[in-house]
Amino acid sequence: MKIGNIEINGFAALAPMAGVADRAMREICVRYGAGFTVGELTSSKGVSLGDKKSFELLACSQNERPTASQLFGREPQTMADAAKRAVEFGPDFIDINMGCPAPKVAGNLCGSALMRDVALAESIVKAVVNAVDIPVTVKMRTGWDSDSINAPELAKRCEAAGAKMITVHGRTRKQMYAPSAEYETIAKVKNSVKIPVVANGDIVDGKTAKKVYEITGCDYVMVGRAAQGNPFVFEEINAYLGGKAYTPPTLQEKFEVLLQQVELMKRYKPERVAILESRKHTAWYMTGLKGAANIRRMCGEIASLEDIHRIIEFALEQNRDL
Repeated sequence: MKIGNIEINGFAALAPMAGVADRAMREICVRYGAGFTVGELTSSKGVSLGDKKSFELLACSQNERPTASQLFGREPQTMADAAKRAVEFGPDFIDINMGCPAPKVAGNLCGSALMRDVALAESIVKAVVNAVDIPVTVKMRTGWDSDSINAPELAKRCEAAGAKMITVHGRTRKQMYAPSAEYETIAKVKNSVKIPVVANGDIVDGKTAKKVYEITGCDYVMVGRAAQGNPFVFEEINAYLGGKAYTPPTLQEKFEVLLQQVELMKRYKPERVAILESRKHTAWYMTGLKGAANIRRMCGEIASLEDIHRIIEFALEQNRDL
């Protein structure tokens, strides 16, 4: 698959997850086979006002490429100006968010709320495309609710405005993250445009990735929550769809990667912030292990790297048979 002139390898990308898929996680996922990454959701208004936190979210590195900066907003000119600033941080492409269901985003008529105003959404894409020299892509949902499934129409408008790829999460805004994703609408999007279409939602392993490829006819798939504490999911999907054998990592190997991820977090963030944020990542790496209740409690109390080492020792002791 190509995004504009950018060659994309493998079969699955890492989804943009605010507060989760930071630079450290993105680098680790690329290491294990993610074909491309998308940065955390960033406010175009924050970027235009010179907000330091917004600039931190736009930072990207060589080890997570190809990568995109993802922007949200509802004012075409502000989005265009923010895209110009984002390009200074070196992303390979700009992704426009039209899918975030969070109240603080959609409630301000941004993110998935743009699906209720297709003309405005198209004008935003056009403004951003005209503002930058790198590819512009769009991430959306199937619609606002079950009575307004309009992703195929919006995708066509985005393509006409110059978008080079469309990613569709197989749920409406009203559904948030449950029940199960549906893929028929994504198949309709694929049939309605000539640019690449990426399917997102409930892709957790090689088998589900293959199913989604078959149902939708999509060009690529995107993995979100299944990559939390499990960057190896990309290696598994690539092996499964590439017809190769896959050997899952041992528990010890998983924990070594966890420690590498935490070290990267400490490199890119103030140590106190990195350690506090490592609580959720450590807990995700421990999913499904014996002694889960104790492990979750210990993860919630992490205050140092030594605490993570203690949790790892405890988990290995409790799960010697794995």
